[in-house]
Amino acid sequence: MTSSVASARAARVFSALPPFAGLDAATLEAIAQAATPRHFDAGRVIYLEGEPATTLYVLETGWVRATRMSPDGREQALSVLRAPDIFGDIAVFIGSPYPGTVVALEDVEAWAIDGGTFLGLVARHPTLARAVIRHLAGRVLYFIGLVEDLSLRSVEARLASTLLKNAERREGRLIVPRRPWTTFDQMAARLGTVRDVLSRALHALEEEHLLKVERHQIVLLDPEGLARRGNPE
Repeated sequence: MTSSVASARAARVFSALPPFAGLDAATLEAIAQAATPRHFDAGRVIYLEGEPATTLYVLETGWVRATRMSPDGREQALSVLRAPDIFGDIAVFIGSPYPGTVVALEDVEAWAIDGGTFLGLVARHPTLARAVIRHLAGRVLYFIGLVEDLSLRSVEARLASTLLKNAERREGRLIVPRRPWTTFDQMAARLGTVRDVLSRALHALEEEHLLKVERHQIVLLDPEGLARRGNPE
């Protein structure tokens, strides 16, 4: 891939990121020229918790999971990201080690940008600085919502809301595909619970005819009912 082709491809990916959607062509080009394409096989660790944060990544295709280990060895999912998205950025911005480990859940194509180079671009391009502020504000709101979910909402409510957010319409049915890496343990960690509690929550929603668990997917039979369970008054 020639450098000009790679830069054009990178610019398209960056412009698809909601915080960067309004950037002018010159700023997008400057970011694209600083980016290097990277491929990660499924299961590959992209970076480890505690490593120096030297690089931020823009996810072009695939899914990644960020996790953190508690002192007693329990894994807590911080986030599961799908393309297009950006990760590794917060640690780069504040000059701290990576706060969690990021693993490719499936084959991933991403763009790597040296942290120091990106900070230099932020200093030189005010529109990029404003985009970064919007992005970080969005992350703050996400974690505020996560804290609220874990503190105030039941596992069933969190499960119903998560299923609706990840649903796709296929052949007239609303489904949540169960990808090869979507184990019950993974789903439980993402919801801040354990496998047995998640299984009981799924069974309860299935008994209410709100969903049906199939081998490779979860069919949402009553989206409105799930919405009510996900946002109880």
